[in-house]
Amino acid sequence: MTFSISARCEKTGMLGIAISSSSPAVSARCAHARAGVGVVATQNITDPSLGPKGLDVLAAGLSAEKALARLLEGYETAPWRQVVILDKDGHAAVHSGAHTLGINATAKGKNCAAAGNLLANTEVPAAIVAAFEAAQGHLGDRLLAAMQAGLAAGGEAGPVHSAGLYLVRDVSWPVADLRVDWAEADPIGGLVNLWSLYKPQLEDYVTRAMDPTAAPSYGVPGDL
Repeated sequence: MTFSISARCEKTGMLGIAISSSSPAVSARCAHARAGVGVVATQNITDPSLGPKGLDVLAAGLSAEKALARLLEGYETAPWRQVVILDKDGHAAVHSGAHTLGINATAKGKNCAAAGNLLANTEVPAAIVAAFEAAQGHLGDRLLAAMQAGLAAGGEAGPVHSAGLYLVRDVSWPVADLRVDWAEADPIGGLVNLWSLYKPQLEDYVTRAMDPTAAPSYGVPGDL
């Protein structure tokens, strides 16, 4: 039903997640990150509340492994959940409950972790991690390259219809929250196209928020 990668940029400290699913609007429910804190992917039979709860636990200073243990302590429906936690230092912890759907797997790498369920095969997360580690450039570029590799390795057992990219850094809001909430075909390709449009403007949007007097032209009719 879903596969994702959570990751950290070692050079900048930026954190992010890319995700795709056969279900609509996957990123709205499953992708969570907080600047200077970490990333939480909550998927399978999703409980979106695990996202902010996991980030709050990380914000208290726990490592990924300890945060995951704390998050699932006394949590009765843990067997139905698949969760990835990545802390601000790039260390990861993963959980796939006994009732995780279909073929499911997880993989950890340097500053990243991937997980999926209802997959075409168990090698998909490993392919995602390998592609992320091999990719260069902006964290957004690397995350999307990893997702494309996961798709090429088989992806879900059936077609995916939604995808999302969520990035945080040294400001209090996400610097990118891009979504293809439904596409009959190739939502990851659509997300790549959306990122190619947004990426050159990302810093401008941060500038506009921090110092409107330095804001570049919006490039729209009526803007002087």
